[in-house]
Amino acid sequence: MLASQRTLFEIPREICYLNAASYSPLPIRTQEAARAAVGRKGMPWKLPASFANEQNERARAAAARLINADASDVALTPSISYGVATAAKLLTIPRNTRVIVLESDHSSPVLEWHARAEAQGFSVETVRQPGDGDWTSAVLAVIERSGAAPVSLASISSVHWSDGGLIDVDRVSAALKSRGAMFLVDATQAVGVLAMDVKRLDPDFVLFPTYKWVLGPYGRAFLYIAKRHQGGIPLEQTSYGRRDVRAENAVYFTDLQYLPDARRFDMGERDYFISMEMASIGMEMLAEWGAAAVVQRIAMLNERIAEGVRGLGVSVPDARLRAPHILSLAFKGGLPAGLVEGLASEGVHVAPRLGRMRISPHVYNDEVDVDRFVEVLARRLRS
Repeated sequence: MLASQRTLFEIPREICYLNAASYSPLPIRTQEAARAAVGRKGMPWKLPASFANEQNERARAAAARLINADASDVALTPSISYGVATAAKLLTIPRNTRVIVLESDHSSPVLEWHARAEAQGFSVETVRQPGDGDWTSAVLAVIERSGAAPVSLASISSVHWSDGGLIDVDRVSAALKSRGAMFLVDATQAVGVLAMDVKRLDPDFVLFPTYKWVLGPYGRAFLYIAKRHQGGIPLEQTSYGRRDVRAENAVYFTDLQYLPDARRFDMGERDYFISMEMASIGMEMLAEWGAAAVVQRIAMLNERIAEGVRGLGVSVPDARLRAPHILSLAFKGGLPAGLVEGLASEGVHVAPRLGRMRISPHVYNDEVDVDRFVEVLARRLRS
C-alpha cells in the first residue's frame, strides 16, 4: 500500500487536516516552484519567449494523463463554471427535451442550464437526493422515466460534493447513449483519486479543477471536450485560439481560422505560468502514485474512521454507495451546533455539509490523524 506522503507537505504534527474535498494543502515542491515562478515574473527579461507556452502544455499533458485523454482534447480554463459555460455555448439543446441535474449538486454543472432553459425551450429536471443513498439508481430512474420528455443532456457530478455519494458513470453513460443524449461530468471530487478513462467512457465533456484532490492552486481547471464538439466557437476570442495571429508576424492577423482541437477553447490570459506550473506538479505527483494506490490508501483511512465511530450515535453511508475517499457522518437530530468548530479548536479540520460532517483525507494523512479524529470526536460528543 502507498505510504503516507506527509513528509512532502508542510503540515505540523498537531494538525489533523481531513478536508481535501474543500481545499488541499500544497506540496512543498509546489510552494517552492511558486516562489521561483514569482521571481521569474519579477525579472521577465530572463524568461525565454517559449516559457509560458511550455508551462501551458505541461499542465495540459498532466491533466490529460489523469483522465486518459489526448492533450489536444483538453482546454485550459480558470474554473468549472467557465468550462460549463463553454460547453453550453457549443451545444444545442433541443426544445421540449430535459436536462438532468442533481439535487444540491454544486452550482457549476447546474445553474448554466437553469439560466438557458426558458429562452431555449427545454426543462431542467432535478434528481432528488435518494433516501437510501443510491444516487446511481436515482439518476437512472429519472433518465428512464416513462412518459417524460426526451433526455438531451445529463450535467452531473460523478461524486456528490456534500455526502460523497458515488455515481456509476458507466451505467449512466450507457443509459444516455441508448437515448442519443449527451453527458457532461463534473469530476471535481473524483479526478486524481478515482480512475477515469475518457477514451473508454466517451463522455461529451469532463471538467475538474486543481485546488482539491489534485493538490494544486485555485484558478486552474481543465475541460475535456470530445472531438465531436471541437468545431464550435469558443467562449472567448484569443489570438492563440487561431491558426496564425502572432505579434512576431509581419501581418498580425495572418490566419484567423481556429485551431483544429480543444486548444481553441483555452481561456483568455492563460499565460499565468506561476499557477500553471503549480498545477502541473500536483497532477504529476498523483500520476506517479497512480489512482489505484491513492484511493486504496484513502479508503483504508476512511474505513478506519467508519469502524472507529461505531457506537457514537452517528450513521455512515453504505460503502457500496459512497466514494471511497469521502466519508459523510449523519447525526440524530442533525449536526450538533459548534461541533465542527470545536474539533477545529483542537487542530482537527473537517467540513459541515448540508447537515452532515464531511471527512476527506488524502495522501498526506496517516493512521495517527484518523485515530485522533475519532478520539476527539468521541470526547466532544460525550461532553
